[in-house]
Amino acid sequence: MRISSLVIVSNQAFSLVNFRGPLITALVARGVRVHALAPDYSEDLRARVAALGAEPVEYSLSRAGLNPLRDFHDIWKLTRLLRRISPDATLAYFVKPVIYGSIAAWLARVPYRYSLIAGLGFVFTDHGVAQLTARRLLRLLVEQLYRLALARNLKVIVQNADDIRTLTEAGIIDRNKVVLVPGTGVDLTHYSFHPPVTWPPVFVLIARMLREKGVLEFVQAARLLKQKHPIARFILVGGTDPNPGSIAEGELRGWASEGIVEWAGQVSDVRPWLARASVFVLPSYYREGIPRGNQEAMAMGRPVITTDWVGCRETVVDGENGYLVPVRDSKALAKAMSRFIEDPDLVERMGRAGRRIAEAHFDVDDINRQIIQALGL
Repeated sequence: MRISSLVIVSNQAFSLVNFRGPLITALVARGVRVHALAPDYSEDLRARVAALGAEPVEYSLSRAGLNPLRDFHDIWKLTRLLRRISPDATLAYFVKPVIYGSIAAWLARVPYRYSLIAGLGFVFTDHGVAQLTARRLLRLLVEQLYRLALARNLKVIVQNADDIRTLTEAGIIDRNKVVLVPGTGVDLTHYSFHPPVTWPPVFVLIARMLREKGVLEFVQAARLLKQKHPIARFILVGGTDPNPGSIAEGELRGWASEGIVEWAGQVSDVRPWLARASVFVLPSYYREGIPRGNQEAMAMGRPVITTDWVGCRETVVDGENGYLVPVRDSKALAKAMSRFIEDPDLVERMGRAGRRIAEAHFDVDDINRQIIQALGL
């Protein structure tokens, strides 16, 4: 099998640089011509993708929601685009690109079709007893669409064993097609070790501001700890999102005005925020792949408090480089955070352990080699 040209299908231009930049660079270095598709290019992102060696191409796709007429039209336009580019292979990631990109590539008769599922996302997240019938119906629909699309893939790259189990037990995918890789990985030079801030203690959550990322639990834990440890700081970093689980900007600003947390909003580079942190916190119950934020924090030598949950648990050895807490449990989260306040020496010790784990398991070059091997290159 010889792949000389490949189309990467995404729903967000920024992610092509932020998440897939090293992979694009590695593919180009192997002589593969890469077209990078996204629906929201800016001039800056076009230039940054071109600097990686790929050709930026804009296409039509709505990131959120289902509109059958719009979506069928987008699939048809994507099919025509892929016929015009005529690549040897496609690699799609994120839910809509995986589904619509795989179907369009099959219709366009692209020989080799691959998908990367970096977590099952909002639709597969357990929203608890209040889960609406509409969401259950949406999940059934997405399962059917995944089943249709992934059947047309040669290989499907998945980031954790829980997702493999969910997809295979539901009959969505043939286990023989699945390749497991440990996350997206991080550039260990770019995210270099920084001595931690041990006092005053600074707890940082970096993520999209979604309820499912555990933002409410973080705020509730901060409220509890502020009563006893007013010197501690709690910082939220990340923007709001079109996802239905997004927290309103007014609510975020309200918490900040109360003095419970600080909200930095969306940032282009998370490293300065990790450098000023003592501990990284992600109390997620979202269907993660393996959270990139956890990996970045570990690479920079920060302990991680995260949930004993899909994808998250793969990043923490409890008591060694951080702590695992139950989902939706702000009291347990506050207790774990208080350990670092009461024993600041844990910050550096666990942070160094996290760096060692990142070096052993989350080196982006190692992970990209596994992805490239899965592509048959």
